[in-house]
Amino acid sequence: MTLNVAVQMDPIARINIRGDSTFALLLEAQQRGHTLSYYTPDQLSLRGNDLVGSVQSLSVRDQPGDHFTLGEAQRKNMRDFDVVLLRQDPPFDLAYITNTHFLERIHPDTLVVNDPASVRNAPEKLFVMDFADLMPPTLISRNLAEINSFRAEHGAVVMKPLHGHGGAAVFRVLPQDMNFGSLFDMFSVTFREPWVIQRFLPEVKHGDKRIILVDGEFAGAVNRVPAEDDLRSNMVRGGAARATDLTEREREICERLGPHLRQRGLLFVGIDVIDGHLTEINVTSPTGIRAIAKLGGPDVAARIWDVIEKKRG
Repeated sequence: MTLNVAVQMDPIARINIRGDSTFALLLEAQQRGHTLSYYTPDQLSLRGNDLVGSVQSLSVRDQPGDHFTLGEAQRKNMRDFDVVLLRQDPPFDLAYITNTHFLERIHPDTLVVNDPASVRNAPEKLFVMDFADLMPPTLISRNLAEINSFRAEHGAVVMKPLHGHGGAAVFRVLPQDMNFGSLFDMFSVTFREPWVIQRFLPEVKHGDKRIILVDGEFAGAVNRVPAEDDLRSNMVRGGAARATDLTEREREICERLGPHLRQRGLLFVGIDVIDGHLTEINVTSPTGIRAIAKLGGPDVAARIWDVIEKKRG
């Protein structure tokens, strides 16, 4: 089976291919003989009932600094593709939301991975609140009285933007932190939406586990250990990748989430677990599959394409 595949992503020239999950998916697709095309989100247009895109043929190589070749731009009806990989990084803003409305018009006749309506309706730090009993105590608010009440109850907390990603603007706030007032003012000015306040989990020093689920089933995991002088374990922020297995608690979390992910058409999902507590469900552009493979774990990219091919078969 040969599929005609388009990938919607941020500029391919800027990615770090050693850690980029999208690139792993493209390499696997090419190896299987699928035809690849590339476009950035701004190249989509809705003309009447037709979703059209300015796309370029794409070939990829696992060679840093020389990892892709693009053809000439061509105008294509997006319905002519078998699969669209929606692999655009946040910010999850109105441009992103509008783009999901565009892609929803061709899905599922063209299989969009992940389902664009579900991506839109499952923001990563909000969707996870459907499973609050699996999480550390969490508040989503910009109300000072609510935040102070939460801090008084839980002591040290983590504050982070509701629609942030990659560990940006994540702060630990201590019970008597003299910086809190300034931090509150900065968040109030910077972010129009509420933000996340979550009880701090000291065990994060031992790692923040990224677990990949494919069509609702566990497919692989990597433990991300923060640097000694940093709270954040994201690998783009200097976190170190370590091989890992799942605990019984983590398997329970995966089994609990699996049916909900399948129902929503969220085929490729990365969840974050710290000390047995679910903290995020990443549905936009999860990372981790290259790190898992490098550490001797399963080939998650192959698993994803197995599922896509079965759905398109």
